Amino acid sequence: MNAPHSLAPIVLFGYKRPAEIQQTLDALRANYLASQSDLHVFIDGPKKPADEPKVAAVRAIVDAVDGFRNVYRHYASENRGLATSVITGVSAVMAQYGKVIVLEDDLLTTPNFLDYMNSALTHYAHEPQLFSISGYTFPFTKPAHYPFDAYVFPRTSSWGWATWADRWAKADWSVADYDEFVADKTRYRQFAYFGSDRPRMLRRWRTKEIDSWAIRWCYAQAKHQGVTLYPTVSKIRNIGFSLDSTNTSGYNRYETILDPGTRQTFTFPDSLVCSSHYVRGMRQRFSLPTRLTSRVLSDLTRMRRHLSF
Repeated sequence: MNAPHSLAPIVLFGYKRPAEIQQTLDALRANYLASQSDLHVFIDGPKKPADEPKVAAVRAIVDAVDGFRNVYRHYASENRGLATSVITGVSAVMAQYGKVIVLEDDLLTTPNFLDYMNSALTHYAHEPQLFSISGYTFPFTKPAHYPFDAYVFPRTSSWGWATWADRWAKADWSVADYDEFVADKTRYRQFAYFGSDRPRMLRRWRTKEIDSWAIRWCYAQAKHQGVTLYPTVSKIRNIGFSLDSTNTSGYNRYETILDPGTRQTFTFPDSLVCSSHYVRGMRQRFSLPTRLTSRVLSDLTRMRRHLSF
């Protein structure tokens, strides 16, 4: 357990999904450490007039939030987009606290999520190779001989994550060395090894097809040869695969099995060497065949929804 003064602040980003953010806040409030934690909520401004009622509904929910040590509300007067909101919001809170736990408005947490995140933040505070902590994991079977409650993998996750100021400062959000990276075939292959989708996403950001903070954060970790800590049992479930979601489609290939949430202490690996079992599992989940199957199922889901209107 962490002393209250040592707990990381929670930073929550939302936009126009009142039902989802209500569920996210309800689950977060049920965490054992919620009442001892500061909560910063950032709500983006409406992109168009039709969004105004939903944004207003979200803000009304946030206005009523209680159950935390302190609640700080940050409402944008205009639409900034998720990437700008996350980069500036996390940076501002990070400057005050030196570490953060970050959520978006479509993530259900287990009651021990904050225990896991804060314990890991303390355990790896002076391990610069450990770039970030994820609360989410795929539903992998834990090997009988594996003694820890977490594993490391050289890829970030944006679903319930945490990091420290010194690691956050290593991100170059302009990716000034992009051309150099593309020309360096060794670096390019290494980046693709832990997910062939990563070079494509970075290229799509570069050409302004997408506006993603997450792929730039992922690139920063890879550039500095960092790893992310993942739980062996997920503390996060994404419920955001709806028509109002910002960056997801209708089919959820990330469905997982949630931790029952009863344990509040965890055993972490001191070695940051990747387990071959989890490397195989993660690479398979991010492989091209898996992603193509997911795309087909997502398209079918959207078609069914369209036909049902």
